[in-house]
Amino acid sequence: MQTADFVATVFDGKSNPAKVTVAFTMANKALEQGRSAMVLLMVEAVELGVPGATGGMDVGAPFKPVPELFAAFTGNGGRIGICSSCMIHNGFTAEQMDPAYEIVDAGAVVTLLCEARGTLPIT
Repeated sequence: MQTADFVATVFDGKSNPAKVTVAFTMANKALEQGRSAMVLLMVEAVELGVPGATGGMDVGAPFKPVPELFAAFTGNGGRIGICSSCMIHNGFTAEQMDPAYEIVDAGAVVTLLCEARGTLPIT
């Protein structure tokens, strides 16, 4: 398991675009500062692992739309992790998730959070 300097956990999905926006805005800032970063999609946020799921998510200025934040994050080396137990609990399969995202178990989540230099839980 490759760790990251900065790890954000987001628990809400489409129902709360503001929380998703803040998580990815901060994670992008970590990358801009030269830090490695990962965003963990937990609980309901696992729905965002489905390709195209962020379409239309936009809370407005001064923030960028979520699809742009996701693209910038992954395009600049950011990693997205999906909680495997949360995915299964919410009725999703690994095959439905974007293959570029990492499906992680509970042990990996704990390792990522404990090894990070900074974390941001968005609950």
